[in-house]
Amino acid sequence: MARILAHRHDGLLGAWPKCCALALAVSASALSGCAWLSDKERALVLRPSPGRPAAFEAEDAGLRPGDQRYVLNVPAMQTTANDTSAEDRLAVWWLPHPNPQAPTLLYLHGTLRNLYENLPKIEAVRDAGYAVLAVDYRGWGDSSPIIPSEASIDADAARAWAELVKRQPDPSQRVIFGHSMGGAVAVSLASQLRRGVDYGGLVLEATFTRMPDVAASAGTLGRIGAAITSLKFESINKISRVDAPTLILHGDADKLVPVDLGRRLRDAAQPGVCWVEIAGGSHSGLHREAAERYKQSLQGLVSVLPPRFSGPEARPWPAGVCSAISTAPQANAVKS
Repeated sequence: MARILAHRHDGLLGAWPKCCALALAVSASALSGCAWLSDKERALVLRPSPGRPAAFEAEDAGLRPGDQRYVLNVPAMQTTANDTSAEDRLAVWWLPHPNPQAPTLLYLHGTLRNLYENLPKIEAVRDAGYAVLAVDYRGWGDSSPIIPSEASIDADAARAWAELVKRQPDPSQRVIFGHSMGGAVAVSLASQLRRGVDYGGLVLEATFTRMPDVAASAGTLGRIGAAITSLKFESINKISRVDAPTLILHGDADKLVPVDLGRRLRDAAQPGVCWVEIAGGSHSGLHREAAERYKQSLQGLVSVLPPRFSGPEARPWPAGVCSAISTAPQANAVKS
C-alpha cells in the first residue's frame, strides 16, 4: 500500500517562513486578537489535510480483515447562539492485532499528513505488537474540515482516548503514541493520566520541546515567528508529570525537528526514559530507514508493560534497546 501513497513534504517547518511573513505584515496593527490572523496562522502551520487520497476511495482500501473505519459525533467547536446542538465528525480507525492479548495503542499523527498517508507507519507499529486505535483530528482525513486549533486537537485526542478505553479494559496495556506534533498532544494527554490506573506507557517519535523552539530552529524568520506565534504545543513543562515507561525515538538527521530538541525533552522527563537515537534517521521515515531497530524498540516497550491485570509496576527495559537511559534528577530538567 505504501507505493500508492504520493510523497508529501512535512509542513511543520516549511510553513514557518510564510507564517512569519504574514505576521510581520500585520504586527504593526496590533492584531493579536484578530480571528482572521489566528485562522491564517493555524492553517499555515498545522497544515490540515481533509479528505482521502484517490488510492483509498474504496471503503476497504488499505484495511486488513477485521479493521474498521468509523466516525464519532462530537460537539462542534464553533456554534451559534441559536444552535448549540451542532456536531462535528471525528474519524477513528480500529486496527486490531492478530493476538487478542496485544496491548492497545492510541496513534496521534503530526501536521500535514492524515491517517491515510500515515498508514505505512501505523502498520509498522501494529507489526511491532500493538492493536491500534488511530484518530484524524478535525481538519484531517474523514473528520470535519475545520481550521484546527491546539484546543480542538487536544479535545479530539481525549475523545479518541475514551474510545480506546472502551476497547482495552486493562489500563496497564494502554499505550499512547505521538509523532512530531502528535507527540506534544500525547505528552499533554499522558500528563493528565496515572500509570497503572489509566495507562501503561508512552511513545514519542521526532517530538519537540515546544512549537516556538521548532520555529526558532528555522533561522531568523523562524525566531521572529517563535516570538509572536500563538501556537505553543508545550511539552517541556509537562513531560515531568508523565509517570509511565516512556520510549523516545529521534533521528539525528531530522531536518524538521532537530535532534537536540528531542534530547532536551528526554532530559526533562522523569528518570528511566528509554532514548533511541537513530543515526541518519529523518523526521518521518524511521519506520523504514531503521525498520528492525524501530520494531525492536516498540517491542521493548511491550516487554516492560506489567503483565495483564497485574498492577502498575513496570519491568526493566531489555538490554540493548535504549541508546541511553535518562537518569538526570527531575530538578535538573532542562526548561524553556
